[in-house]
Amino acid sequence: MPGLILTPEHIWIAVEPVDMRRGIDGLSLIVQQVLGYSPCAGSAFIFHNRPGNRLKLLLWDANGVWLCQRRLHEGSFVWPKATETSFAVTQAQWQWLISGVDWQRLSAIPNAHWVV
Repeated sequence: MPGLILTPEHIWIAVEPVDMRRGIDGLSLIVQQVLGYSPCAGSAFIFHNRPGNRLKLLLWDANGVWLCQRRLHEGSFVWPKATETSFAVTQAQWQWLISGVDWQRLSAIPNAHWVV
């Protein structure tokens, strides 16, 4: 997230879909009561709608809060199907996620083990 938005130390994905009409206060309430985190601790929290074609990013920094929205015109975002209420992702996984790529299937090629 280059530019004005700081790069957060942790990025948390809320697994369950939310109503995209929720704003800063409603999403902060979900972060506190459902996910069990402090919304102003500097982590980013990502939410998605039921069809999976929209997401919202909630990020508190030292001066205030960012609420950003992204919508795909075709297809949907690949979302984790976890038993937990939230799921942590890396910066690289976040970049793939917002690009609409199946970030869960991406992995490095294992090192070759040569036997001589």
